[in-house]
Amino acid sequence: MRNKLQQLVLIALGVFLGVTISLNFSAVAQREALGPLPVEELRAFTEVFGRIKSDYVEPVEDKKLITEAITGMLSGLDPHSSYLDSDAYRELRVGTQGQFGGLGIEVGMEDGFVKVISPIDDSPAFRAGIKAGDLIVKLDETSVKGMTLNDAVKRMRGKPNTQITLTLVRKGELKPIVVTLTRAVIKIQSVKSKLLEPGYAYFRVTQFQEHTGETLATAVRTLFKQNQGPMKGIVLDLRNDPGGLLNGAVAVSAAFLPQNALVVYTEGRTEDAKMRLTASPENYLRGRVKNDYLAKLPPEIKNAPMVVLVNNGSASASEIVAGALQDHKRAVIMGTKTFGKGSVQTILPLGNSTAIKLTTARYYTPNGRSIQAKGIVPDITLDDGTAGRTEPSLRVREADLTKHLANDRGDDKGADRVTAPTANEFNFTPAPRPKDVDEKDLKPEPGEVVAKSDYELSQAISFLKSRGATRTSAN
Repeated sequence: MRNKLQQLVLIALGVFLGVTISLNFSAVAQREALGPLPVEELRAFTEVFGRIKSDYVEPVEDKKLITEAITGMLSGLDPHSSYLDSDAYRELRVGTQGQFGGLGIEVGMEDGFVKVISPIDDSPAFRAGIKAGDLIVKLDETSVKGMTLNDAVKRMRGKPNTQITLTLVRKGELKPIVVTLTRAVIKIQSVKSKLLEPGYAYFRVTQFQEHTGETLATAVRTLFKQNQGPMKGIVLDLRNDPGGLLNGAVAVSAAFLPQNALVVYTEGRTEDAKMRLTASPENYLRGRVKNDYLAKLPPEIKNAPMVVLVNNGSASASEIVAGALQDHKRAVIMGTKTFGKGSVQTILPLGNSTAIKLTTARYYTPNGRSIQAKGIVPDITLDDGTAGRTEPSLRVREADLTKHLANDRGDDKGADRVTAPTANEFNFTPAPRPKDVDEKDLKPEPGEVVAKSDYELSQAISFLKSRGATRTSAN
């Protein structure tokens, strides 16, 4: 038994060392001395491995134990480092590429069932008449009760031209609704745009994906062509944008900034983690893309008065854009303080279609501000509807996450500017937030870009009309 345990220990140690090599630790060692291997800690690891193999109540596969060990190593670092199994790695690539095989439904969970938040325009779900608020209770013959949201999404996604039957419960309908849908290639629309009225353009970025910069450029050219006369104001909506690809953030910033203006810089332990990204094609064009899609934008896009809308759901790449436009005084930031995710995650592929997502750097705005665990403080803060409530806010920011990275340039809880701006700096007083607004008017109707009652957007337009987006101090 002792010999068998020793063999297991040697096997586990070999696997552990193999994993470290696959994570390019040897390459890192050339840049920075790692010191001797922690023999005592490795011995403890292998002893635990051996005890589980020999004494656990049920047999456990080696692969599962090693995978869980890797997962634990990464999750113990910070909230954003993680191990990606083959499914998670594939889902990550889907999110950045912006298309997948599925039904075209944005969903959440409610009372153990899958709730339709919104059907995507011109998708199988949209054409079948599925509506926001519908509850999906069965997928084919399987009840969704007890499923996780990820499990339900996996079942709904699949190869194009394959079918799935959904059983829905809809408010006001006495009987369940059964629909059979044919999966199709769903393209996630990361940029939405609308000419709100003559002279006022609206652009919303929902996520920074592989083609976000290119899509924004097309939307800009389209709206400027539609507009009659000069463009009097631009609203860039980054509310609830969780971020995405770094080059997408550089591209969106570059659309509004002068060429070669600094957008963001990063600092980490390795040379690869130290970057200065400017508004130039080499920093936002990806892969085989040779054509600079920002080269022929209308000149007005660089100087028309501009407001950027943000809230606590604006994170990472959204904060890069807001911070760059704020530092260069290109736009007025309006809304509520952002999430505060100021770290860079690098995807390091491993074998067997898996990868690790590892935090490798912090990013900084052009003026050297670290947003990590602080967020972007708006130039004009708007009422978010929580004032006067007795219950504590349920909104979570980076600083609230366990094991979040500390801000290396000040207190996590402090403001990210030396002097917090106020609306009075612009001689603008926001209107009070309306009360008793019908909830259905707070979200865009299918096929629409903006909601009927959008308080933050209305204040952005009021600001642009009343004064423009130039600080009195900048005159």
